Amino acid sequence: MPQLPGRRCVSPLVSLTGASASLGTQEVLSGVDLRIDRGEIVTIVGPNGSGKSTLMRVIIGAVPLRQGRLEHAPGLRIGYVPQKLHIDPTLPMTVRRFLSLPRRVSDAAATEALTHAGGAGLAGRQMSDLSGGQFQRVLLARALLNRPDLLILDEATQGLDQPGSAAFYRLIEQLRTELGCGVLMVSHELHVVMAASDRVICLNHHVCCEGAPEHVASAPEYRALFGTGTQGALALYRHQHDHHHDEGCSHGDHDHAHDHDHDAEAPTTHSHEAR
Repeated sequence: MPQLPGRRCVSPLVSLTGASASLGTQEVLSGVDLRIDRGEIVTIVGPNGSGKSTLMRVIIGAVPLRQGRLEHAPGLRIGYVPQKLHIDPTLPMTVRRFLSLPRRVSDAAATEALTHAGGAGLAGRQMSDLSGGQFQRVLLARALLNRPDLLILDEATQGLDQPGSAAFYRLIEQLRTELGCGVLMVSHELHVVMAASDRVICLNHHVCCEGAPEHVASAPEYRALFGTGTQGALALYRHQHDHHHDEGCSHGDHDHAHDHDHDAEAPTTHSHEAR
């Protein structure tokens, strides 16, 4: 996998080694290795129930590891944008007040965070009156309040249309440049996030395959599912894993099944035996 010059000579923000985790009696993650560096955008994709959200919660410390090792850079600050957040529409709450929960922040900090998140001018608005895109920018602003070293977004564009999603991801790429933070995104919108990602990782309880965006984009499996551009209706990324891991990843279930072997330009394939 191509590496950015000088990227690997510094300590990672987060590293997972042989990480396994369970929810109740069900093993959700098995033998996951993951590293995120400062200034890097990593996107996790995979089918529903593949452990993507659990992986995010492991990294922020909300779900304990059953096996393996999680390491954070000393003093790591994490900003988290959840998949969704329900606020009672009958509850009067301005954006400014929302940003001060659970602890108050200064007007200057709130204004700065909203400006970075593309939500300048929203402070006096009621949360219940915001559009989907505005709501996501407010959640992003809240995640930026503590000037995070690592920004984690769990399908943060769910419910937005394609132009809204594309604009949000352009904003994330801009924030990476401005703030120098690492970014970890979970998404099914592979064709939308592709341009902003340094690496794309496919997860199905274990890491099945990963690669630089240009490798994923050139893979026949990707082209069969998404074509070569980002226009048109959003397509769900459905990754079928009824295969032996040494045969690469096969994709399917998008109107009809597509089964291909990886060529030389396909994402890197990792062999992991589920425990």
